[in-house]
Amino acid sequence: MDLSYTEENYLKAIYLLSLDKPDGVNTNDIAEEMNTKASSATDMIKKLHKKSMLDYKAYQPVKITETGKKTAIKVLRKHRLWEKFLFDKLGFEWHEVHEIAEELEHIKSEKLIIKLDSFLGHPTHDPHGDPIPDREGNIEHHTDFTIADLRESQFGMVIGLKDTSPDFLKYLDESGLTLGKSVRIEKFNEYDRSMNVIVNMENRLSITDRVAKNIYIKKLTR
Repeated sequence: MDLSYTEENYLKAIYLLSLDKPDGVNTNDIAEEMNTKASSATDMIKKLHKKSMLDYKAYQPVKITETGKKTAIKVLRKHRLWEKFLFDKLGFEWHEVHEIAEELEHIKSEKLIIKLDSFLGHPTHDPHGDPIPDREGNIEHHTDFTIADLRESQFGMVIGLKDTSPDFLKYLDESGLTLGKSVRIEKFNEYDRSMNVIVNMENRLSITDRVAKNIYIKKLTR
């Protein structure tokens, strides 16, 4: 079933929101994610419900169906492959690729995406560390473990991001807190939950709780 660009955008957003809310996503959360009014979000939800992409009942959380999930994952796969292509092959910065990929993800040609995947060497992650679904739609999402879960003297390696907004990505570039870097917690400040960290065993940095909660890590031992 063909969906409009807007329908695909909503479906992808609802799928991603549902990862943290398996019992259903609130309409207001969907509206906020799509930067629109709740009434407009409700209208689109009803359209996607009629197309069997969502389960919707008035005043209840929205749930994505298996059909909707498969469709959303296909859009997500295209988006992240295009981000990888733009970053690796065309030299775009990682804070530039999302907006362009938002347009490219709606290309319908499955043959093109198969060839793109092959050309890139079947990558497993995009430039932000997000997992890329394979051709069958299999995807292994990050476990919900972030820098904020570490305490003094513990180590981790940056493997992905919750926040991929351009401003946050630029901040990470400036601070050197990018993918693949090691992080050791030098001091945890109980008052505001900020942290003094050492990046790659050499650069000291103070980060807020908000920053710490938006960076996925793999816990390391020393």
